[in-house]
Order: sequence, then structure tokens, then C-alpha cells
Amino acid sequence: MLGINVEKLNENLIINWQLSRIEIPIKEINDVFLDPNYGGEEKSAVRIGFPYGSTDRIVIKTANNTYILFTTNAASIMSKIVS
Repeated sequence: MLGINVEKLNENLIINWQLSRIEIPIKEINDVFLDPNYGGEEKSAVRIGFPYGSTDRIVIKTANNTYILFTTNAASIMSKIVS
């Protein structure tokens, strides 16, 4: 698996990348947006994906964490998250 795989399962958003699996409860997601900054604004954010060669960065903000997804397939991933 090279890219980031995102799916909704029950009440969770599941993000799989390489051997990592991150589960985010959907009710805890406060905001989802594209970030124009190369490395993301928040220094303590959880970074998922390869930052090199990726043009798009999707930011998922929750009450406790911020996640930055580095991807070349932002439109598909965003549609899975916000649907």
C-alpha cells in the first residue's frame, strides 16, 4: 500500500498508511480543510504520508489532536471524510 487509505466505519474515520492505522471518532472532528502551508501550521500535528512530492495537505482538527495528511489524491480523500 503506497497511498493513504481513508474510510468511514461505524462512527469512526479510519486512516491506514503503510503499517499504521489511526481511528478518529467522527463526532470529535471539528474541522477539515486543505492547508496551503508546506509543513502545516501546527508543530505538534500528527503527520501521515510522504511530505516529499505531495502537493496537497489535508488537515483534520479534533479537540485533542491535529492530523495532516500528505497526499496527491486530496479530492477523493476529502469526499470520503466530509460525506
